[in-house]
Amino acid sequence: MLAYVLRRLGFGIVVLVGTSIITFIIAFVVPADPAVTIAGAKADPQTLALIRTQLGLNQPIYVQYARYLARVVQGDLGRSYILRQSVTRLIAERFPATAILALCAMALSLVLGVVMGVVAAAYKERAIDNILLVVSLALISLPVFWLGTMLLIGAGFYLRSFPLGGFSGARSLILPTITLALGSGGYYSRILHTSLGEVMGQDYIRTALGKGLSRRQAMLKHAMANALLPLVTLAGLDLAGLLSGVVLTETVFNWPGIGRLAFEAIFNLDIPLIMGTVLFSAFLIVVANLLVDLLYVWLDPRIRLGEQP
Repeated sequence: MLAYVLRRLGFGIVVLVGTSIITFIIAFVVPADPAVTIAGAKADPQTLALIRTQLGLNQPIYVQYARYLARVVQGDLGRSYILRQSVTRLIAERFPATAILALCAMALSLVLGVVMGVVAAAYKERAIDNILLVVSLALISLPVFWLGTMLLIGAGFYLRSFPLGGFSGARSLILPTITLALGSGGYYSRILHTSLGEVMGQDYIRTALGKGLSRRQAMLKHAMANALLPLVTLAGLDLAGLLSGVVLTETVFNWPGIGRLAFEAIFNLDIPLIMGTVLFSAFLIVVANLLVDLLYVWLDPRIRLGEQP
C-alpha cells in the first residue's frame, strides 16, 4: 500500500510539472503583452520596457520558467500582475465560495443520479425505465451556460425568487447548484443503471435470488456496492473539477469563486494567476485520483492497490 501511494505521488509530481510547462508555454505563445495589459494601450515604450524588466518578461522563457518553478517549490505562486496580490492568497480567498457550491452540486447530483439509476434498474425495460432514460439524456444534453442563463431569466428576473448573481446567502446557492447538478445527475443515473444491469447478471446475484431474496433486496444488499465503483471514480474526479472552479457557471452567476478568478486571469493575460489556478486544479485532480483508488479498496476489499497497473 505504502509503495503504491509513493508511486502515485511521484506520478502526480510529474503531472504537475508537465502541466506547469504546457501552461507556461501557452501563456507566452498567446499574441498579447502583459506589460500592455498592466500599463494600458497608450503607455509609452519606456514605461513598457521598465515593466518588462521589473517582471522579468524580457528574459528567455526557460529562465522565467525556472525562476517560477523555484518559487513554486517554496510555496510561492507569484503575484498577480493586475490585482497586485499574492496568487496563493487570492486562491485561498476564493476557494470557500467554490467549495460550498461544489459540495452542494455534488450532493444534489449524486442524490438525483442514484435515485434515478436505482429506479430505472429496478423497473428495467418498463415504461418508467424508458422515461428516465429520456430524462437523463435530456439533462446530459443541456449546455451549462444555457441552463444557467435560462434559470437566471426565469427564476431570477421574471419570478424574482432568487438573487441574480453573487454569493449573498443560502438562496443564492440554489440556481448555480441546480445548474451544475442536473447534467451530472443525468450522467450518473445512466452509469449506475448500466453498472447495476451488469452486476445483476453475476452468479452471486443469481445465487441470492435462488435463496429467496427479491430482486430489489438482492440489488440493494449485494449488487449496489459493486455497481457504485464506476460512480465513485467519476464522482471523485468531478468533485476535483468542481473544487478547482467551474468557469462557465461561476461566470454566468457572477460567483466569487476560483472559476471566475481563472476567467478574469485569462481575460487580462495575468500569467501568474493563470498558472496558479491551473496548477491548483491539477493538484486537486491528482489528489482526487489517489483518494478514489483508496476508496475502491474500502468498497471492494478484493482489490489490492499494489496489484493495479
